[in-house]
Order: sequence, then structure tokens, then C-alpha cells
Amino acid sequence: MNPFPANLNKMKKIKFTKMVATGNDFVVTEAKSLRLSGRQEKPKAKNFNYLAEKICNRKYGVGADGLLVLEKSRKADIKMRIFNADGSEAEMCGNGARCAALYLASRKPQAGNRKPKIETKAGILDSLVEKDSVRIKLTSPCGLKLGIPVLINGCRLEANFINTGVPHAVIFVEGLDKIDVAAIGSQIRYHKEFSPKGVNVDFVEAAGNDSICVRTYERGVEGETLACGTGSVASALVFGLLTGDLAHRKINVRTQSGEILKIYFDKKVNNFSNVWLEGKAEIVYKGEYYV
Repeated sequence: MNPFPANLNKMKKIKFTKMVATGNDFVVTEAKSLRLSGRQEKPKAKNFNYLAEKICNRKYGVGADGLLVLEKSRKADIKMRIFNADGSEAEMCGNGARCAALYLASRKPQAGNRKPKIETKAGILDSLVEKDSVRIKLTSPCGLKLGIPVLINGCRLEANFINTGVPHAVIFVEGLDKIDVAAIGSQIRYHKEFSPKGVNVDFVEAAGNDSICVRTYERGVEGETLACGTGSVASALVFGLLTGDLAHRKINVRTQSGEILKIYFDKKVNNFSNVWLEGKAEIVYKGEYYV
């Protein structure tokens, strides 16, 4: 019996690499592999949206939190576009950028480029690859706003907003493991306070002077993920600000995957700079996808 569909010769074959960074998983592909056979024009944006929905599906696709499309860049070593599992395009993704950096370092090891620069819609990111540990320098966070009252199911919550490449609402809780992240997170994600674009929602519990635990509801995925790089950064920065203990310029963030992300930063008044995100990343497998 032929295991392949009869119309296989009419389908587009796309080479991809499956990667994981601290529990966030991605399908990584180069834009050139998406070009139509025999043609040189760039794929249309709607094709990326369609492909992301298909390839990220965990039942009928490869399965991932997002699709990373790598393109040539005039400003950096590579340009990264991130498409969520629902097909929407995000400005940036911290763990995705760490995967992109490892992908570049692994693709051309002979070049010795362990510090690739990555262009994103949020700006250009520096990176440093050391074996399976990858750290990236984020663009300076902006839009900080503390103590935003949010009414959910008759309960008043206080959210803290900060944009770390993408917008995040950070909420401090007790009993993090008992929080219904999906139900509460979805309501805050679409709350009028954060319209029209909405936010990612981070639920945070302190675990010491320099450590926190975080669970994140990600827009685009529309559910909880095992980790969120920009969310871990947002949570660490707000934690450092609210505790007032800024002698600790490194915050350890335990993600839902159980892995620890390390956040480094400098701060003057309410402005953060030199923000770095560090954690593990790995290549899981490579393959071909037909669409």
C-alpha cells in the first residue's frame, strides 16, 4: 500500500527544523524553501498565515507553538518572522529568537558565528550561543504601567503592563499551581483595558528575593504554553521594580516546563536597558512537510 497521498506530486514540499527552547516549541523554515517551484517571487504573507495554521496543528501537522520563517536581512545576519499557531503574526518572540540564533550557529559552524544578529519587527536583537545555552539581548522595554484595575468574574485584579517586544500583563498571585490560566488568561487577554491588540498574560508567584515562578497565557496560541521568553522577561522586570530590591540584576524564572530562564537587566528610575534572556535551546529533528 502506498503510504503517500495520490496527489503528492501536486503538493509543495517544505524543509523544516523542529526546535525547542525551554518548553516553547517551533517549526523553523527558511523563506527560500517556500518559493513556488521554478519561480523566484516571494511567498505572499497570507501563505505564511495559512502554513502556520497547518504546520503547527498538533494532530494533523508537525505541532508547535509557532512557525519561524527566516529571511535574508540587510540589517542583520537574518530576519525572523514569527507566526503563531492560529496564523497571526507576532512582533517578536524571545524563545523563538533563541531558537533562530541556535539554528544559524548550527547551520554554519565553520563560520564560527556564535553571535548572530536577528532582525525582528520589534528591532534588531544581539545573541550569544554557547553549546545548548542561548542568550539574546532584547530591545528596551516600553509602555510600563503599574496597578491597572481589571475586573474578572466579579473579582478585582491588579495588572501591570509592559511591552518587552510584545505586550504583557503581569499579575502577581499566591497559589500559582491552582490558577485557571486558560479561563482567566483568556478574559484578560481580550479585556478592554488592552484593546485592540490584546496582551499575553503572565501569572507570577515570588519564590525568593531573586526567583519567581511564571505561567503564561499566550495570545495567538490562545492557551497556556510551557514557557514564554518575553513573558519571563516582563515578569522579572516588574518583580524587580515592585520589590524594590534592584541589587539583584539577575532574576531566575521557573517556567511551567520546569526549566529555569535567567533574566539580566540594568535599571535607571523606571527605564530598563541591557536586558538579556538566557536559557536552553535545542534542535529536535529535521524533516519535510507537504502542503
